[in-house]
Amino acid sequence: MGKQKNTPINAKGDRLVYSDFGDRQYTAATERAVPDLPPQQQDLRIQASRKGRKGKTVTIVSGFQSSPATLATLLKTLKSQCGAGGTVKDNTLEIQGDHGDTLLQALSKLGYRAKKSGG
Repeated sequence: MGKQKNTPINAKGDRLVYSDFGDRQYTAATERAVPDLPPQQQDLRIQASRKGRKGKTVTIVSGFQSSPATLATLLKTLKSQCGAGGTVKDNTLEIQGDHGDTLLQALSKLGYRAKKSGG
C-alpha cells in the first residue's frame, strides 16, 4: 500500500484542496430569531410515532413557534406530568411512550390549542 499524504482537514471532515486566505474558520449559518407567540395563538399537533425508533413508541408534539429556552422549560413540565423521558428536536417535543391523552390535557391546561392527529 502507498503512503497516505498528511493533508489538512476542515471542521466538516473534508480535505482542503485549495485555500487563498490561509487558516479559514468555518462557522454555522446564523438562525433567524423565532418570535415567541403566546400559547393561545399556537396550533399544536400531537401524534404517536414508531418510525426510526426500533419499534418504540414516541409521542411527538409539533407546531411550536417558541424559543428553544421556552421549549426546554415546557418539556420539563410535560416530562414530569407523563413520568417519561423526552427531548427537543427541530422545534418539536418528543416524549417517550404513548402519552397522547395526557399531553392533550396538560397542554390545554397551560393554554395551548392542541389536537391529536394520525389516529
